[in-house]
Amino acid sequence: MLFRSFASVLLFSVGTAPIATAAESPPALAGTVTSAEEGAMEGVLVSAKKNGSNMTITVVSDAKGNYRFPASKLEPGQYRISIRAIGYDLDGRATADVAAQKTATTDLKLRKTADLAAQMSNSEWLNSMPGTPQQKYFMLGCVGCHSLERIVRSKYDADGFLSTVQRMSTYANQTTPLNPQKRLTTRDTEAVGEDRVRVQRTQADFLAGINLSQSATWEYALKTLPRPKGKATQVIYTEYDLPKPTIEPHDVVLDPEGNAWYSNFGGQTLGKIDPKTGKHTEYPVPELKKGSPVGALSLRNDREGNLWLGMMYQAAIAKFDRKSEKFQTWPIPAEMNKANTQVNMTSPWNIGVDGKVWSQNNGFAGVHRIDLKTGKWETWEPFKASPQGHNIYDVVADSKNNAYFTDIGREHVGRIDAKSGEITMYATPTKDSGPRRGMMDDQDRLWFGEYRANAIAMFDTKSTEFKEWKLPLPWANPYDVTVDKNGHAWTGSMLNDRISRLDPKTGQFVDYLLPKTTNVRRVYVDNTTTPVTFWVGSNHGASIVKLEPLE
Repeated sequence: MLFRSFASVLLFSVGTAPIATAAESPPALAGTVTSAEEGAMEGVLVSAKKNGSNMTITVVSDAKGNYRFPASKLEPGQYRISIRAIGYDLDGRATADVAAQKTATTDLKLRKTADLAAQMSNSEWLNSMPGTPQQKYFMLGCVGCHSLERIVRSKYDADGFLSTVQRMSTYANQTTPLNPQKRLTTRDTEAVGEDRVRVQRTQADFLAGINLSQSATWEYALKTLPRPKGKATQVIYTEYDLPKPTIEPHDVVLDPEGNAWYSNFGGQTLGKIDPKTGKHTEYPVPELKKGSPVGALSLRNDREGNLWLGMMYQAAIAKFDRKSEKFQTWPIPAEMNKANTQVNMTSPWNIGVDGKVWSQNNGFAGVHRIDLKTGKWETWEPFKASPQGHNIYDVVADSKNNAYFTDIGREHVGRIDAKSGEITMYATPTKDSGPRRGMMDDQDRLWFGEYRANAIAMFDTKSTEFKEWKLPLPWANPYDVTVDKNGHAWTGSMLNDRISRLDPKTGQFVDYLLPKTTNVRRVYVDNTTTPVTFWVGSNHGASIVKLEPLE
């Protein structure tokens, strides 16, 4: 079962170079992590960054508290050491001088942190707060732009929060504090008028009950997630810093040469990182609607290695030819190109079937298809009679270029027949599961994240049967799912900074904790390596992260 990417096509032509393991001898840098409270500490992420470099290497301490950096990962030089371990800080400053053919030894002592709240992930806050899941679900829309820590540390009362919620609802979903972008209008699928005010008032009342508006400390216990153990410690991370803090890498894909490409969620650029050197290149994406928010969400490749973008509020799809380094764009027709038009996704993998590309429209919960030969657009509106509450998030084509779309607003996966245009709807086993984003495997099975059900799901398009696997950690809320050459399903949490790998045969998960707090979106697996290599954009961290499992 191969992941639908260009990398999977080149699986055997590129080769299977083994990943360096922590058993290499001698390591470049090693030591033991301890604390007065626990002694030797397992599951502490230890990061090393060379002075002047844009790359950070991270390993995880084992059951005996030992950590090792393979010699292949650290070149000679001086490194600054940092850690991630919930509830602990590094006791003092740590550095290491790495020399060729030698092992630098740096033992790390940790101390209890004085500010646990500053270390907590969004999922830990949601797990700590009082209230029902239904009361908290609306905050899943907050984490795309910022941490929930900003909310819980605030002192707004309900009236203060009401004005804040109303103001924030006017911003585009790729907005950050460093890069604010206003929406021109609401989507057709959103509540309006008195219904909108009623919903916002309910939200404001809840927020005022969980922050510091009524007391100096939180009137509920702060619940944290366990540190990594076992297989989750057998991993090496490489993080590539991007040159500007305003860059928001949303999707990451690899080309046949091994370069990592990313879409910029909040800017009109397409970016490229050479993982061998860390060199960064940016390509300006054409701006088609002046005054509308900029940025791109989906980045997918076709079988020829071209890159395709959903241009969001710019109301178009775009193809980038890597050979000519030029863009070609296809704007939505004028009659459908409204102020709320938001074309996020494209599905170019099976263009060769009929020369047509699928996309969606978040503005009115619609699906589009363009014939690349004629330039003719077609549109489907599955929820035209009652659009509110529905939200078509992704569209993915099967081997015959039939379209499958996900309704994140409810619990449905829809199918559009490529020849007849007929729409068929299928409900997930879990009500209000929030199907979000995914990929089709080589057996025409759609894998996707159930955002509100906290689960990975698979829809067999031939048998029309669903399977669901609940994630072991609360409030993981997976965004996307992809499947590797071994049949393992990978997803990333938008809330708990973890990457999860599922073995569908056993139902067992491995949860890898990322080195820094971030916001995970698209997940990508490089099948040309053994073990496979995982890539993701750090949407809040202006960086690209490579994850190399050691088993």
